[in-house]
Amino acid sequence: AVEVLPTLLRYEPRAVAVIGPDSTQLALTTAAILGIFLVPEISYEASLETLSLKRFYPSFLRTIPSDGQQVKAIALLLQRFKWTWVALVGSDNTYGRDGLNALNKLLATGDTCVAYQGIIPKTKDASSPELHRLVRILMDIKVNVTVVFSNRKNAQPFFEAVAQKNITGMVWVGSEDWSLAQTIWQVPGIQRIGPVIGMSVKQAEPAMLERLESWEKARERAASGSAGSTGAAGGNGGSSSQSAQLNCAQHCPGCHRLAATPDIYDAQACYNVYSAVYAVAHGLHDLLGCASGACSKGRVYPWQLLQKIKQVNFSLHKRQISFDANGNIHKGYDIVMWNWRGPSWAFDVVGAFTVNPDRLHIDQSKIQWHTKDHQAPISVCSQPCAAGEKRLQQNRHRCCFSCVACPPGTFLNTTDLYACQACGADKWAPARSEACFNRTVEFLSWAEPLSWALLTAAVLLLLLMAGLAAL
Repeated sequence: AVEVLPTLLRYEPRAVAVIGPDSTQLALTTAAILGIFLVPEISYEASLETLSLKRFYPSFLRTIPSDGQQVKAIALLLQRFKWTWVALVGSDNTYGRDGLNALNKLLATGDTCVAYQGIIPKTKDASSPELHRLVRILMDIKVNVTVVFSNRKNAQPFFEAVAQKNITGMVWVGSEDWSLAQTIWQVPGIQRIGPVIGMSVKQAEPAMLERLESWEKARERAASGSAGSTGAAGGNGGSSSQSAQLNCAQHCPGCHRLAATPDIYDAQACYNVYSAVYAVAHGLHDLLGCASGACSKGRVYPWQLLQKIKQVNFSLHKRQISFDANGNIHKGYDIVMWNWRGPSWAFDVVGAFTVNPDRLHIDQSKIQWHTKDHQAPISVCSQPCAAGEKRLQQNRHRCCFSCVACPPGTFLNTTDLYACQACGADKWAPARSEACFNRTVEFLSWAEPLSWALLTAAVLLLLLMAGLAAL
């Protein structure tokens, strides 16, 4: 039972901060409860954008970028390669559904059209009829680019079904949860499905993983030395020199396996935990006034620590750690692309998405497309119109259109490709024009044959009128 106090500022829980959990679904529950008592919670894998709402989750922070940033990165990636006709599929959970809806909403404000949006059925069986129905839809709508906003668990049977259907040549854009997951790239036949380009949270420095490995080995040596000592003086002397090299920030059981692990995702998750621990430590260091050389022994309330954690700004293995007003870490994404050129799976970092401001950089020299000309595949509903031709929308998708030439006296303004605009009274334009031109005023000289013809016609007309008047 939790004692009800007249003010939340006096709660003294045994834990003044919580790190975790490792999923969005669990974080929604814990963040709502801990937020009531203003206990700081730093998640290392919960990326749901809803958790940024401070009105509902006032004490929630995270060391993984929010899905709101990931959606922006994916939209900029599609825009960068001019992929305007795409399909969106996502996992049947909060992560997938909210990610798809946010991405669809953002794409609607630009030039990219969503040909189809679907949900991956919750099944572990790649032969599921619902799963194969989804794959057939992707084949029928004839898109060349599909965004898969899914967790690893749902993405695995989906790509097993894709491989079974022998889909080749399609570009797959992946969310950070599965783009580097070992369980996905080990799916049989997946190397034939086409290029895979996706998001990955900024990778931890290899030097950091090697340092964690050396710390763990030192701890193991210290522990074995202490256990094998026979004399009190000799045993303490032998182990104390080893233990003196360790402290609480260096203790990381199991981290010695990180440097050699084939699953980059797990290594990244460990780095996010590592960052969260350091954020709490820096907050406590500031709150207790440890900069003076001696830490205060005063009482620590969670709400006090929360304010300090929000203000931390430090460097951790060449990565800057700080949080914005919504508790989101200032961290972007690496753009990664699968590489099957060697005997086994690998990936290349081909670009980056940075925040504040939001920018996407792609290194074209690192990308090798599967097309004959080695250029980025085209994914459009209709080919661009020629100069001076307006777009005539064929259905509800503005990306699907036919082309109609603008008639004489009108022009096509590049700000509105769906309507020809009339020229002014003193201007003119030929057919298929993109601009109007000033009319030229010309005067006829008396020596011109046309001048004599008009003058003769005028004189005859005057004589005729005079004759009629005389009658």
